[in-house]
Amino acid sequence: MFNVLGDINWLACAIAAVASIALAGVWFAVVIVKPYAVALGREGAPAPEANAVSTAGPILCQLVTLLTSAVLIEALGITTTGNAVAFGLVVGIGYLSAMTFQIAINPNFPRPLLYGAINAPFFVVSSVLSAVILVAMR
Repeated sequence: MFNVLGDINWLACAIAAVASIALAGVWFAVVIVKPYAVALGREGAPAPEANAVSTAGPILCQLVTLLTSAVLIEALGITTTGNAVAFGLVVGIGYLSAMTFQIAINPNFPRPLLYGAINAPFFVVSSVLSAVILVAMR
């Protein structure tokens, strides 16, 4: 069932990755900049300087998530846009959003519910977008 790596459209993966990374850039650098700082208790403070981990880490995690979705889409035989959207919602809400809240609910996040509420929509939209691209290019 999971011997599907040879069936994955790697061009579709690359396009979905670029789309997700572009969406992340817009989401985190434009849409939620101020609420994100508030959620982290850093409002009014300068943004921390980027380093290799903070730059490459989210991209690598996005790629792992995307590859996992590609494998599951192939293994489950998802071929329609409607089922791609449903799959993206299940993964985006059921795994990615839930984990976003779970990670934030600890003493290091001063506003965990705000953190989850402003981050979860990105993961849902990114998951649906990726699933639709992967299925459309199957």
